[in-house]
Amino acid sequence: MPYIAINTSAALSPVQREKVKTELGRLISIIPGKAEADLMVDIFDGRKMYMGGAPVPAAYIDLRVYTKTDAEAKKRFTKETFALLVRELGIKQENLYMTITEFDNWGYDGELH
Repeated sequence: MPYIAINTSAALSPVQREKVKTELGRLISIIPGKAEADLMVDIFDGRKMYMGGAPVPAAYIDLRVYTKTDAEAKKRFTKETFALLVRELGIKQENLYMTITEFDNWGYDGELH
């Protein structure tokens, strides 16, 4: 189960929230072996975010996946996710940040895998 958390200063409308969630579901398939059916999306919007001590429109994306994955797929996922947030939330690309964490151990369905 991939997990994506987005923290953003943008206050999303219900339509924007649905669009971002749906598009992330589509984009996760860029990562080999990952699918929307297994994706958990967590959106935290309307947050106060600061860079250099000043408030800015920004977003931080945290993608967590079980097992190592292809570097080129991670690059493409990053690029397309940034384009989505620029397009849908109007945040400048230079104010978008992402981490991708790959875990060897992942608990789900009552067990550690």
